[in-house]
Amino acid sequence: MNSGNQTLEKSFKSRDVLAMAFGTMIGWGWIMLSGQWAASAGMAGAISAYIVGAVLCIFVGLVYAELTPAIPFTGGSVVFSYKAMGYWPAVFAGLATAFAYLGVAAWEGPAFTTALNYIVPIPEFGRLWTIQGSDVYLSVALISVIASVIITIVNYRGAKQAAVFQTIATVGLVAVGILFLSGGVAFGDIEYTKPLFTSFNGFTVVLLMVPAMFVGFDVIPQSASEMDVPLKKIPRILIISICMAAAWYMLMIFATCISAPGSVRTGGVIPVADAMAFAFGNPIWGKVCIIGAMCGILTSWNGFLYGGARVLFSLANAKMLPGFLAKVHPKYHTPSNAVLFCGGLSTFSCLLGAGALTWFVNASSFGVVIIYLMVSLSFIVLRVKQPEMHRPYKVKYAKFVGAMSVGVALFFAYLYLPMGPSPLVPIEWALVCGWFALGLILAVYAKAKNSHVTELERQSLLFRTEDEAA
Repeated sequence: MNSGNQTLEKSFKSRDVLAMAFGTMIGWGWIMLSGQWAASAGMAGAISAYIVGAVLCIFVGLVYAELTPAIPFTGGSVVFSYKAMGYWPAVFAGLATAFAYLGVAAWEGPAFTTALNYIVPIPEFGRLWTIQGSDVYLSVALISVIASVIITIVNYRGAKQAAVFQTIATVGLVAVGILFLSGGVAFGDIEYTKPLFTSFNGFTVVLLMVPAMFVGFDVIPQSASEMDVPLKKIPRILIISICMAAAWYMLMIFATCISAPGSVRTGGVIPVADAMAFAFGNPIWGKVCIIGAMCGILTSWNGFLYGGARVLFSLANAKMLPGFLAKVHPKYHTPSNAVLFCGGLSTFSCLLGAGALTWFVNASSFGVVIIYLMVSLSFIVLRVKQPEMHRPYKVKYAKFVGAMSVGVALFFAYLYLPMGPSPLVPIEWALVCGWFALGLILAVYAKAKNSHVTELERQSLLFRTEDEAA
């Protein structure tokens, strides 16, 4: 077990941070779900849901914008919650963050093979089992396992490599998105966009998905100790990344709707690819779309694996989880064991197939809501307890922003609870409760084993300065 303080290498420039956050947010979800959003709410209804969702998420983003440069240390929700509320709230926030990240990363492997199969059919042999009516074949699972191992190696070998990988994949995704939008405008038909609205219930269905689609800007505070960026620039990058993601989702909904009639958007295997092929009049363009989609899968996968490893490292380095997760690689300066742990979970999930996708998406979305709530509460508590704390960026109308941020988190939490309109199913609750039970057991073990660690020592581990790190 490691003792003493360990530091990560400052590798990220402003463009790296923006690419990490934006690429993680836009990912793959819109490729599969844009057609469903339009069918549920209508084009204008779906876009309206994203406008509302973006405004709500910006309140949370403003909270992050103040806290990240004020407490610029690896861990994000962990260091915010510890500073505001102490030991166990920090553990709880950290477990929620890791769960949300790894839950999304868990479905990237099956999504990757679904996309690849659209381009080149994958031979199905070696049937393993059936989950949610979806057969899992060894041949298909092996491809996603290989992809997961590669993503893990990229993260293991250094944050800079992960950032370069993220930037290249994000550029590829954006290029295909622009091509798709251009084709829809040039060759589509405004009649395809009707009906513009369906119902309020349809609007709510789309709004429910917004937290999962916007999660990703939280990787910015996770990378705080690895940023070579002036603190005053961090809030701007964070808010810009949210606005860029919101604009992207709305443009892609518009492009999907104008490119093809509803029967094409909802009747195919991958809605956006089918819509692009229809607009351009050739199935090859659907395959081009999927190449961009695969870039989106890789940006999300890379970003969430990166963030999950950092939050577990933050807890372990402060002796709040077992110490093996706190190891920093002597050559690559990455949290190597935490990366391997997260990569191992991601790789294992590849064996569960596409049938488990809904479980992971819904369960991880609930984890996102918990993160938002804990960070929002930390913002309010710190404004009361430590009004004199240095804040390179200070939010105006803090009471209103804090109240709205908590309200947003509670609103989204209600949607997932048993009394809400879209409650989690038992297996999803089992994933949530199982993760927190395991995490709390490990946290109790770590606390007992490290009972000799003083409060000052733990604060030094969480909130280390450059002088201390030297």
